[in-house]
Amino acid sequence: QVQLVQSGGGLVQAGESLRLSCAASGSFQSTHYMGWYRQQPGNQRELVATITSSGSTNYADSRKGRFTISRDNAKNTVYLQMNSLKPEDTAVYYCKGVFLVATTFREYWGQGTQVTVSS
Repeated sequence: QVQLVQSGGGLVQAGESLRLSCAASGSFQSTHYMGWYRQQPGNQRELVATITSSGSTNYADSRKGRFTISRDNAKNTVYLQMNSLKPEDTAVYYCKGVFLVATTFREYWGQGTQVTVSS
């Protein structure tokens, strides 16, 4: 079993920055990729950014340039640095990881963290 524990988030004003963290723990052989997704009220969960174990990144177009995903492989932790936040970035942000558990790749989600950006 793998656990993803998120930290960070909160209430900020437009233009400010926040950093989210997500630490993976448990029993797994390796990490395929980790990433961040967000869900706004009434909408489906959507991609923010992902990063592979080798460091390759993928961003949703609308977040490129303002958001940066990074990871610390030694700590099994992924980060999301969010700059120049806008009210439309308000959402619950979820960490997701895909891990090799025994012989199968399995997907796990963090508990979610609220990010609220006031205008």
